[in-house]
Amino acid sequence: MTKSTSPYPRLSSSGQPLTKHWAAVVASIWTGQAFSIISSSAAGYALVWYVTESTGSALWLSIMMICSMLPTGLLSPFGGIVADRLNRKAIMIVADAAIGLLSLVLGLVMLRTELSLGIIVAFAAARSVGQAFHSPAFLALIPMLVPERQLLRLNMLDQLAVSLASMASPAFGIFVYQTFGLPWALFLDSIGAVGAILGLLAAHVPTVRDETGASQHVIANLRIGWNAIARNHGLLYLLLLMLVCWSAGAAVGATFPLMTLEHFHGDGYMASIVEATYGGGLVAGSLVLLVWNVGHGLTRVVSISYFMVGFTCFLCGFLPPDWFFAFLVLNCLCGAFEAGFNGPLMTLVQRQVSTDQLGRAMGLITAVSGIGAPVGIAIFGPLGDVIGIPALLILCGGICMVCGVWALIPASIRALDTA
Repeated sequence: MTKSTSPYPRLSSSGQPLTKHWAAVVASIWTGQAFSIISSSAAGYALVWYVTESTGSALWLSIMMICSMLPTGLLSPFGGIVADRLNRKAIMIVADAAIGLLSLVLGLVMLRTELSLGIIVAFAAARSVGQAFHSPAFLALIPMLVPERQLLRLNMLDQLAVSLASMASPAFGIFVYQTFGLPWALFLDSIGAVGAILGLLAAHVPTVRDETGASQHVIANLRIGWNAIARNHGLLYLLLLMLVCWSAGAAVGATFPLMTLEHFHGDGYMASIVEATYGGGLVAGSLVLLVWNVGHGLTRVVSISYFMVGFTCFLCGFLPPDWFFAFLVLNCLCGAFEAGFNGPLMTLVQRQVSTDQLGRAMGLITAVSGIGAPVGIAIFGPLGDVIGIPALLILCGGICMVCGVWALIPASIRALDTA
């Protein structure tokens, strides 16, 4: 066999042909998605603060968060089936267009009349439906875009976009909301959707379909996705621990605005600073992993991340009301350690599951997070009204710490690094 002298890698991580312009394809898609994530997060945070100011209730915040996540959790497995049957880029374009149009319509209506909280919550649920089809398609598309050695880096680039959104979007969303009103914050979501669609239209990506799955009914397709994960006991074990951490962490995230408002006696701008410092930590952690590009030892990165995120939340629960600066520091550290959570975990899954089944596998994983987060909020959120937000941080932080230690014990999890 003649050794290849090609200056660029010929195959993607999933085994698909790559062109010499693969980096430009990644740049086009990532730029559009990053623009969409940041603008959508700004609009989402404006909605959260609108509910916070209107009600001052952990229960209403919990309802809002549940409705913004639960449809994604329930419908993502079906979104994964669609991702393995149709063009994944086209699915993302349709989902982005639907979400952007929905935000545009709601914003225009709110310019003319004030809407009830029930309609706002229903809108959040409708956006979540679009995400149920977008997320599995995008996560299954990632291994088709880059060579194997760059897979973690692309996952971290995706997380970097989320990190930038966490840092910049709260302040931006609060500024637009309090200066111009909620409708104009919603228009940001529509503008971001246009940016995402343009980035996708400019990129050429291959289409992968599972022809066997296309001829089978829905239950059989869901079983294929489940078997793709469950056949690897270590991967299944790690994802179950992720479910527990995600549930506890979502409850903490849902009540952070109330922690700022009630415990530290802050306002919307202080709450946006809290989110920005968390996002700044997430950016820093993502950049470290982006440059480091860990080849092996990803399970240890995930386990340490579980523990340290829990530890910082645990410490936050003991802060007195006049220690707001310490809260910002711990929140920044929490974001930095959380960078080792999603990107490395998704990379492990993408390496273990074949490309033609990856949409269904990612659909189920998105369902785990989408259902686990509302379940955690439903359990722990109202508890915050009873025991107080600081005590809730201590409880949920302790749960994540236990999961982090536990994830280091099973040999089947450690074996993922050598697979």
